[in-house]
Amino acid sequence: MGFGFLPNEGQPDFDALLKKFSEMGVDSNALAGAKSFFESMQSGNTGTDQNLITVANLREIAKKIITAKGDLPVGTGDQNQFALSLQLANTWLDTEILFPASVMPSQSAWSKRDWLEESVHGWQVMIEPLAVGMADALGNVIATTNNPLPIEFMGSGEQSQAQQEAMKLMLARILRGFMGNLIATQLGQTVGLLANSITGANDVAIPLLKTDSGSHLIPQNINDWSDGLGIDQEQVAIYLSLRESAAARLFANTPWLQNYIKDLITAYGKGITIDVESITRQAEEAMASGEIDINNPQSINLALNAGLFTPQQTPAQELALTRLEMTLALIEGWIDHVISQVAAERIPAFSALIENSRRRRATNAPMQQLFANLLGLEVSPRKMREASAFWSEVKALKGSDGRDRCWEDPAFLPMPEDLADVKGFLNSVTVPDDLSGLI
Repeated sequence: MGFGFLPNEGQPDFDALLKKFSEMGVDSNALAGAKSFFESMQSGNTGTDQNLITVANLREIAKKIITAKGDLPVGTGDQNQFALSLQLANTWLDTEILFPASVMPSQSAWSKRDWLEESVHGWQVMIEPLAVGMADALGNVIATTNNPLPIEFMGSGEQSQAQQEAMKLMLARILRGFMGNLIATQLGQTVGLLANSITGANDVAIPLLKTDSGSHLIPQNINDWSDGLGIDQEQVAIYLSLRESAAARLFANTPWLQNYIKDLITAYGKGITIDVESITRQAEEAMASGEIDINNPQSINLALNAGLFTPQQTPAQELALTRLEMTLALIEGWIDHVISQVAAERIPAFSALIENSRRRRATNAPMQQLFANLLGLEVSPRKMREASAFWSEVKALKGSDGRDRCWEDPAFLPMPEDLADVKGFLNSVTVPDDLSGLI
């Protein structure tokens, strides 16, 4: 009797499964990762407690992208130059920021691979909950369905209820691991692209590093960043040192921030469900309109990437995304605000430099694209400008110390509706007079 994807005495034919996914246009890197996962299943090395996203997998994918573009070694001249620019940046920031500077690290400049090695664990920890949510939702559709599996999976022979249930559990586990590999591939590619573009260790404006990592600049990317600007390298180095140092101070003195962002992503991931009836209806409508061609499997993958089958968000998920967007905007807005306070009158080309930063964030931001694809979240340039204006108004009302004390707890951070009435927001919360509970 024929068994579809179960040709060998009930053992799944993983090559047949991979071929089906390949016909749908699934990324070859993801397929390679999925094949590795399937092989580990066959050898019994994969348990339910294993991370769906592994540091080793992320590192391998990202390194390929870094290698393709090239990673220049960091010389003594780079270390000395950026040690001086970071020292000057911290001297300026001392007059504006309540948070103290970290101890100057032994290396002021990093290569791309240095940044990858230091940040890859932070990426894994932050995105793993989302992968689990997506993978569990997909697996649960198969494991809990009351309908028999399609003939493509079970073959033409009659199957007992026990055989059906066993295959459902196996297929659910396969799809769970496959989804994890898809997300890991997407994340690894994003991290690799970021390594090729960020100018400093904290340039992504998300707390990924150890709290005592300090400030580091990436010389090769700084040269690419400033190419064609017509601004001398000294001004560029000081400007980017200010951004890097401000972010490092914020993250080092807000130890709750990394877990807060992770918890928001976790809250979103836990709410992911797959409505089979809704997806079926959307698929039928898409086929009727010609958006999906059943004879062209890649059109299905294109529809998925375009968000055709994106599930309806729950109120809890919408709240998590709102808070996440606001937090990311507030981080970027605070950095822009504080460096403007200390450098707008000191760096002749400051306006051109900060405008270049904003333009690049809006048009060439791999991290933004990652969040857009995985969460449907895009932090708009307008939201970042509004956040920067919020911090300016808080300073006008409370001073720079009062502004920075808002970072003691997420309860002291505004929601979108609070940005239009800063005074009213500040009156509605009690911002602490000191940071003794924070540092």
